[in-house]
This record gives sequence, structure tokens and C-alpha cells, in this order.
Amino acid sequence: MSLDPLVAAAQAQDRGAFDAVVAPHLRALKTHCYRMSGSWTDAEDLLQESLARAWKGLASYRGASSVKTWLYAVTTRVCLDGRRARTLPMALGPHTPGHEPPGAPAEEIDWLEPMPGAPEDEPLGPEARLTVRQSVALAFLTVVQRLPPQQRAVLLLRDVLGFSAAECADLLETSVASVNSALQRARASTGVEPVAPPKVKDEREAALLGRYMQAWESADVALLVSLLGEGATLSMPPFTAWYSGVEAIAAQLRGMAMPPEAAGRRRVVLTQANALPAVAVWRLDPSTGKHAAEALHVVELTDDGKIASITAFMDPRVFQGFGLPAEL
Repeated sequence: MSLDPLVAAAQAQDRGAFDAVVAPHLRALKTHCYRMSGSWTDAEDLLQESLARAWKGLASYRGASSVKTWLYAVTTRVCLDGRRARTLPMALGPHTPGHEPPGAPAEEIDWLEPMPGAPEDEPLGPEARLTVRQSVALAFLTVVQRLPPQQRAVLLLRDVLGFSAAECADLLETSVASVNSALQRARASTGVEPVAPPKVKDEREAALLGRYMQAWESADVALLVSLLGEGATLSMPPFTAWYSGVEAIAAQLRGMAMPPEAAGRRRVVLTQANALPAVAVWRLDPSTGKHAAEALHVVELTDDGKIASITAFMDPRVFQGFGLPAEL
């Protein structure tokens, strides 16, 4: 089987040809690393390690599968190397009463991180079952992180990327029967089923997000609470506490995040994370007179235009992955 001239040139140690071969797949491969690891920071490291292995092992590529499939094989094996699973507060225990403060940050826990933007440029195979938005939803990733690494890889390769069972078996160097068995167990553990895209219209979503941002800038608890759906949740990693229901969230906001003196002390910018709207928040530091990064809020909406969940990542380091400044 004759190889693509670029691939052949890369095998002859032409680094420019190699870069040209992998360039169309970089964003998709990094997204795969993110789904496997639950960390956008780790995803970049995993991607770079995968590319280094691919460059070293390119001589073994004979064209039996597409370059894309071969790159996913290399990358998946890198991601299967031992890393601790990441999580979010709601996976750790029951919700916290609204009058209870969140306590101290749990820095020893490996927390799931948000992903900038959305993987809309990722071509999904014909056997993919889940939508792009489902595939990077925080709740989905939290469940996926609990799976044994092999099951996690099979679920993502089959239901998200749409590889066939035979392709998946080849990728993981196992049998089709093993792939099907792992997929069955993984699906049973996650319970995730395909859903239609949300019905919230762009205009309604934009108006809601505008009011949400206004609420944080003016420390208007009543305005923010009016935007919440009945079963809304609020979580704030690295705090293990999380709050469920309008009353509990309102109590927490009044007591901690939005006291009256916070009015006018925040600056906000709309962005996107995990294929959902996100709001970056900076808070005034009186000691410097500048607004320092406080949190990145990932906001999930209901079909009827209310807020279903707020996941406020309170680690300012996540701003860097979004290209956002630490200070304003």
C-alpha cells in the first residue's frame, strides 16, 4: 500500500512534513486527551507526549488504517498511563444546607477542569451516539472519570468519536468481544443516553446571560435568584460543598458571595467553556486597586430558559487556559 507523500516524507525524518500531517488533528486530539484526563492543563502535556511518541514511532506506520486512527491509537495509549481520576463536588456526597458555609478548599483533591470553547471542529465518526455538547458536559466527564481507564477509552472512542468496534479493538490492541463487553459495562455505569440539542434560543440565552452578569457586577442576589430553575445547583471547586435549590443557593449567595458591600467590585466577561456559556469574574483587590481573577462560572441552562447549574471554578489558574488575564 503506497503512503501519502507527506507521510512518506515524515517517515524520512522531515519534521515539517510531520507537522503538516498532524496539524488537522491537533484540536481533536487535545480534546480527546481532555476527556480522558479531565484536565485541560494535563491535556496539553498528554498531547505533546503523544506527538513525541508518534514522531518516534512513525516508521512503524504502514497505512493499514488512516493517519487519524493511528494518531488516536498513540494518543489513547498515552492517556491510559496512570493518572488519578478527577471529580466535581456533586460526585463526592450530598448537597450542603444553604446556611452552611463551604468551608476550606480541598486542595488535595484532583478537580475536573473546564475546557475553553467547544470541540465543534471535531469530526465525529458515523457510530457516535452522543452530541458534541454532551461529550464535554461536566456531569458526563465526572461520571466518565470514575470508569476504569480501559472502559473510559472504549466509551469515548465508540460513543463520542464514533469509531467502530473493530477500529476500537485495533486501537487498543484487544479483541472486538472485549471492546463490546467494556462498552456495555461503561454505558451501564454512566447511564448517558443521546439527547436532542437544547431548545433555548440564542436571543433568550443572551438576555439571560446579560442579567446574570449584571447580577454579579451589582451583587444583586434577587436578580440572580430570579434566573434560577427550580432544581438549580451551585458548586464551587475546590470547595467540596455544593448547594441545591433556589433557597439554598440564595442563602449561600447572601451570606458569602454577594454581600451588599460587593456591589460594584466585580468585573465580568462572557466566554465559553465545555460548549456552554461561561462568565469570567474578577474581583477588586483593595490592596492593589486592581481586579484579580476570582472564578470562572460555567452556566448550564434549561430548555425553558432558566439556569440549571452554576459550576464556579474558584481556581484563578484556569483563566490562563482561556487566554484571560489574571488582573484587570
